[in-house]
Amino acid sequence: MRTDLTLTTTAVSAAATVRNLGILAHVDAGKTTVTERILFLTGAIHRRGEVHEGTTVTDFDPQERDRGITISAAAVSCDWDGHRLNLIDTPGHVDFADEVERSLRVLDGAVAVFDAVAGVEPQSESVWRQADRHGVPRIAFVNKMDRPGADLDAAVASIRDRLHPVPLAVQLPIGREGEFTGVVDLLRLRALTWPDGPGSVGGVGGVSDVQVSDVPAELVAEAERRRQALAEAVAELHPAALEEYCATGTLGADTLAGALRQLTADGQAVVVLCGSAYRNRGVEPLLDAVTAYLPSPLDVPPVRGDWQGTVQERSADPEQPLAALVFKVNASTTGRLSSLRIYSGTLRKGDTVLDARTGRTERIGRILRVQADRHTETDTAVAGDIVAVIGPKAARSGSTLCAPGAPLVLEPAVAADPVVTVAVEARRSVDTDRLAVALLRLAEEDPSLVVGTDPESGQRVLSGLGELHLEVAVEKLRRAGLEVTVGRPQVAYRETLSLALAGLVLRHVKQDGGAGQFAHIVVDVEPLGEPGTEGFEFRSTVTGGRVPQEFVQAVEAGCRDALTDGPLGHPVTGVRVTLTDGATHVKDSSDLAFRTAGRLALREALRRGSPVLLEPVVDLTATVPPDSLGGVLGDLSARRGRVHGSEPQGARGATLTATVPLAELFGYAGALRSRTQGRGTFTTHPAGYTPAPRGQ
Repeated sequence: MRTDLTLTTTAVSAAATVRNLGILAHVDAGKTTVTERILFLTGAIHRRGEVHEGTTVTDFDPQERDRGITISAAAVSCDWDGHRLNLIDTPGHVDFADEVERSLRVLDGAVAVFDAVAGVEPQSESVWRQADRHGVPRIAFVNKMDRPGADLDAAVASIRDRLHPVPLAVQLPIGREGEFTGVVDLLRLRALTWPDGPGSVGGVGGVSDVQVSDVPAELVAEAERRRQALAEAVAELHPAALEEYCATGTLGADTLAGALRQLTADGQAVVVLCGSAYRNRGVEPLLDAVTAYLPSPLDVPPVRGDWQGTVQERSADPEQPLAALVFKVNASTTGRLSSLRIYSGTLRKGDTVLDARTGRTERIGRILRVQADRHTETDTAVAGDIVAVIGPKAARSGSTLCAPGAPLVLEPAVAADPVVTVAVEARRSVDTDRLAVALLRLAEEDPSLVVGTDPESGQRVLSGLGELHLEVAVEKLRRAGLEVTVGRPQVAYRETLSLALAGLVLRHVKQDGGAGQFAHIVVDVEPLGEPGTEGFEFRSTVTGGRVPQEFVQAVEAGCRDALTDGPLGHPVTGVRVTLTDGATHVKDSSDLAFRTAGRLALREALRRGSPVLLEPVVDLTATVPPDSLGGVLGDLSARRGRVHGSEPQGARGATLTATVPLAELFGYAGALRSRTQGRGTFTTHPAGYTPAPRGQ
């Protein structure tokens, strides 16, 4: 008994030193470089890789190295100051937002990286909102402080104005732009500097070259002013800190640190640090902040799951029954590697687990600690760990692996709906079967890719979140040795009705021997909002029990059936249905009859309601040089774009914001490069649907 107790206590205490965190940001803000410097500084690697050289640990896929961007979330592990850090470097491009979503589902904290010149960029805002939905605590790292135009205060202001948390800067930069050499730690009023050396990156793997000294004389007054402002801001948000502030007029370093940790966990504020990851400056304080302010698996609420309608909770205790969520699957011809987060219990090599999604039992053949594309085998993993396993054959992203005697289903991350579709065919008939298998493997690895068949042409189609998303997927097929032809991308249209119909009567009667079908309903059908409003709403105002509740639910189910295919041939959205009256037959009424009536009623309403075709639109942000501004504006207008405004960016030109139909942006990257001599850049973010022009 004493031995078991010792093991349990050790495992629980070990979980307290674990930090599961993601690195989030807009594309090109420096996420991968930050991750690379963390691995180098902690001794996990002994040579710094560079994104532009294609030598980083987490961007190991050939396409990532060729394109210079992160495509797939990559997990790595390292140790810092007695803590185990499990990091996931996530993509910054909007087309791969589903990778971020699945990563955030299993993380306890995150570091949001911002460009010190650009501040909050469109995809920064998008990933921040994703983290909000998952309730993931964050700290902020303002990167690239050595660039011309870098401004910590402006970046902090953009965080406050666009993301709306309370940003609490705990550092003051020493030197501006190219003269940036270090930071002042405002909690302890000390200077942290990094000496210049060959390449200005200093240190060796696992060894820090930070120098701690007194605050430079010219910054003492400013540092004291900012520390007092920090203390006041924290006291306003934290009751215990307020008591000390009222008694002493300031806050001690330990009080500040404790209050910042709690405010971070509660989401009331975000701690802001700064540095230059490329020049290896500011990484050590960032690691200290990760261990000091972000939660461990023991600090987050117990995970909630469901089994046969009963909600259960599991805490991060290795002695509880196993509960683990698969968040990524790598399928290959040599086997399947399933990455998972263990929320409770202990997983051992050779264990038999239950896949709650399929109901089948699976054997764990191997347990691996992941270092991007390299792995280290281990025999045991406990609550709080993020590991990969080999063995489960049917596990998918979102599957729950649990103890067979204590089944549980954890809520998976929800895959985004695809918005772009291309037809994919094998050039040689002998490769048709190979292509089918390869496409299914792609969909297993990335749930936001959907494989289907065009009902009119019979062609195999692949749907995804954007043009680049599909381009990367097709390139994977080609690199696997398949010769394929790809059709022009097509967007995913929706439709809605523009007219409201009141008192629509649908009487469904069917009698063909034996028990018949009878359902009589009266419904009001109307748009949910302005054209382009998404969603479906159903309600019932029937009184007097004229339609029993179970039949009301059947009518709703029938209406949802009708949403899959409208009169124009596309899924329906933006509709509200109200059941106002109805009648039943003592023998012939059934769930099936009322479900059929609901489906037929909504289809009839959609035919009569002047259906409107909706097309997906995106919010576009483009940075263009001054001499190209007019040409870019004209091109956006020709693409049916609505320009909202432009903001001067000094020598960089201007930043344009516009809303543009997605169908008009195919090939826009090349067009923008051509009009700006390769100096223009743009990003997009989904903005919903708007009515398409007639004849579209």
